Amino acid sequence: MANILQPTEENLRDLRKFLLFGGLVGVPTETVYGLAANAFDAQACAKIFEAKQRPANDPLICHISSVEALEQICYANPLAIRLAERFWPGPLTFVLPKKDKIPGIVTAGLDSVGVRCSAHPEFQRLVAQCDFPLAAPSANPFAYISPTTAQHVEAGLGSKIQFILDGGPCAFGVESTILDLRDESQPRILRYGALPAEEIEAELGRSIEKPAATSADESVQHLAPGSLPKHYSPRTPLDLRGGIATSELETLPPETAALLLAKPQQDRGKNVHWLSEDGKLSEIAANLFAKLRELDEAGYQRIIAEEAPELGLGLAINDRLRRASFR
Repeated sequence: MANILQPTEENLRDLRKFLLFGGLVGVPTETVYGLAANAFDAQACAKIFEAKQRPANDPLICHISSVEALEQICYANPLAIRLAERFWPGPLTFVLPKKDKIPGIVTAGLDSVGVRCSAHPEFQRLVAQCDFPLAAPSANPFAYISPTTAQHVEAGLGSKIQFILDGGPCAFGVESTILDLRDESQPRILRYGALPAEEIEAELGRSIEKPAATSADESVQHLAPGSLPKHYSPRTPLDLRGGIATSELETLPPETAALLLAKPQQDRGKNVHWLSEDGKLSEIAANLFAKLRELDEAGYQRIIAEEAPELGLGLAINDRLRRASFR
């Protein structure tokens, strides 16, 4: 199994060298844990696809240390620089025209690349020591529930990688928001994520194009990671509901788990679970993937889950739940 390492200076130096020479490392970000490789090394990035069993048409996001590092890997327009200065480090990924030094395997053959600067302090320390960007999709078997602890990474990929950097539980718990900025006159959100669309629109002073709740746009699916209809999925079948009535909870069969947004006022039995004490969206997002893993490993035959309100972080939460429930 993989070695879980604490973020000491010595370990960070060793991991930087390991990455430089083509190794894979499980890394923490503020959103979910990633599986990192040297983004300039095509052979190292190929190992990501092999370890995750990820299809080659699903591009990777590259992580950099600063706004200034954008010019290393892509052609940044003024809008990208403005938004980077406002929201980085943070859970916002830009899609921009790539430079030739980024191998085609990273971008699934596209002429654009996803790039972001993470706010996780330990990951920042690692990236800052690297004079190369890190390609890092979520550190889980393809299409399974994303990992939000080092132990989740070990459970899913521990037999395929050597090292995991332990940065504790992820703060946000859902992936970054992906913003297409190839045409700065028409920015559009490709994937809802941890940075609410409303905050981007407030910064821009106008509305921008956003994906429909059940988008099946194939061009988006291949442009943005995590956009395939089935993703983030437990092995246990999951059904998504606008709401779950008290009467249904009272008659819930023991082989079915209910996943509520907020704790019910009365005890409804051990197969009734919740994501937040009071329905706070940030808590729901932070706990979502860990709770789905817990239920998936508990032996239930079915999970029924509540949708979140369609605003703010609720859009990202529902996006993940809809893809998790896709059949």
